[in-house]
Amino acid sequence: MFDLRNPPRPRLICLGLSAFDMTWVVESLPSGGGKTRALDLREGGGGMAANASVAAAKLGAQVQFWGRAGQDGAGRSMREGLAVLGVDVSQFRLFEGARSSVSGIVVDAQGERAIVNFRGADLPGDPAWLPLAAIAQADAVLADPRWPEGALALFQTARAHRVPTVLDGDVADAQVFDALLPFVDCAVFSEPGLAAYATQAGDVEAQLGFARSRGCAVAAVTLGERGVVWVDTAGRHRLSALQVDAVDTTGAGDVFHGAFAFALGAHAAVREAFEFSSAVAALKCLHAGGREGVPDLATALSTLQRFKESST
Repeated sequence: MFDLRNPPRPRLICLGLSAFDMTWVVESLPSGGGKTRALDLREGGGGMAANASVAAAKLGAQVQFWGRAGQDGAGRSMREGLAVLGVDVSQFRLFEGARSSVSGIVVDAQGERAIVNFRGADLPGDPAWLPLAAIAQADAVLADPRWPEGALALFQTARAHRVPTVLDGDVADAQVFDALLPFVDCAVFSEPGLAAYATQAGDVEAQLGFARSRGCAVAAVTLGERGVVWVDTAGRHRLSALQVDAVDTTGAGDVFHGAFAFALGAHAAVREAFEFSSAVAALKCLHAGGREGVPDLATALSTLQRFKESST
């Protein structure tokens, strides 16, 4: 897919959510009230677009993260954490009087998780401060739906400059997707996100058809260990997931999106991009945390090659 003698360094912009994650590791997920003893506690930056930016940077991309947080401890910690991992945070703005997004995550011994997210408060929606002229120099852009005004400005400008656009389709209000999808090349939904948006459409294929009818060129859904399904002008396609003994699935979807944007920015075809991002997300699941297990490009490609050889 990529020539490691001359590895790609696509220029990416990721816009959207940065959340401060507090993760408790438990033997099994709680099913009701009472107390549960945690085996470990971790904390650090998370969030859909922020995790995607880290994944792309670890793969070798030149990444800018465009986002908002409060001028508080969580916001400062998230900004510093992204910078340490090689992400350009010059457009990650911290606003006085606003409150940052914070997530509480509980992960069990099998790697499954439950998340409670506070989305922040008093964060300004107006994206007028964003340097939209910089989008013309990008190889691909990605946004999640948590800052709709910013995502719309990003996608509209990218469309005007023919820069590929990727939407991380997590759960959001239908009107947000209705506004964004006409400017999206590849909409990659989570299973709950797609089901909530296309609630009257029937099975997954019908749901994808519904999403694609709203304007995107490719509508896809990630199904965890069941792989990924997408529809485009050629019809319906399915790709199996790489089977791994997952330690922690936290952030796997975010990493998938970051790797997918990386591949599109490096001029991979859509199927190749899905194969690559599936391998990167599977490798992430072998490690605890939403960012720690993201592989480098050589590791991802060698893993993908071994999977293809074993499948033939």
